[in-house]
Amino acid sequence: MNIIVCVSHVPDTTTRINVGADKKSMDPAGVKFILNPYDEFAVEEALRLRDKFKGEVTAISVGADNAKEAIRQALAMGADKGILVKGDKSDSFQVADMLAAAIKPLSPDLILLGKQSIDFDGMEIASMLSELLDLPAATVAVALNIEGNKATVEKEVEGGRETIQLDMPCIVAAQKGLNEPRYPSLPNIMKAKQKPIQEVSGAPGAKRTEIVEMTKPEKKRANKIVKIDGNASQAAHELARMLHEEAKII
Repeated sequence: MNIIVCVSHVPDTTTRINVGADKKSMDPAGVKFILNPYDEFAVEEALRLRDKFKGEVTAISVGADNAKEAIRQALAMGADKGILVKGDKSDSFQVADMLAAAIKPLSPDLILLGKQSIDFDGMEIASMLSELLDLPAATVAVALNIEGNKATVEKEVEGGRETIQLDMPCIVAAQKGLNEPRYPSLPNIMKAKQKPIQEVSGAPGAKRTEIVEMTKPEKKRANKIVKIDGNASQAAHELARMLHEEAKII
């Protein structure tokens, strides 16, 4: 089975983020980057399927040279190959367009990726790849079973879960709960450093979105405590009045 896993190089959720001087990008100084956590579920699922059906797993990422770190992490987990598509990743459509162009010649049986990246949180790439590659897709997958040329996916929906069946090749976007990602062993980490990563130049289409300005959230918040002793009805009435007239949220 030929499996492609799309991985993203993202800031660690525990790192401190500052806005860059251009007000349109993140200042990378002092920022720790990691493999996107949702993509870890995709990598793990790819490795399990490879071990079951044989074949190979290729990890692919869009970005600058530092995106190789995410690919190395996937290689350390057990992926067989790595591809870096060099290009700007500030627009989701451009990322999907570059991924699609790089993936199409590889003729994969299955494309896996995380349901979203934790930096932009757009949750768009799987659907865009589906359209660009003309392949069926299932998102927020928490279970995946493959029999023959059919993939049965259990996915989260509002209020419950939905089971759908896709013809392969197809695209599946992983949600937390799909599996428990493995920790790379030290020997595999060392081996991953020696594995070559193929580089290709991305040729994206026109951007569909533009970052106008980035700002950090205001630290100060207005707080008010309402104390009305002994009369819950009066307290509720006053709270409702304040939410309506002062806060203007109801």
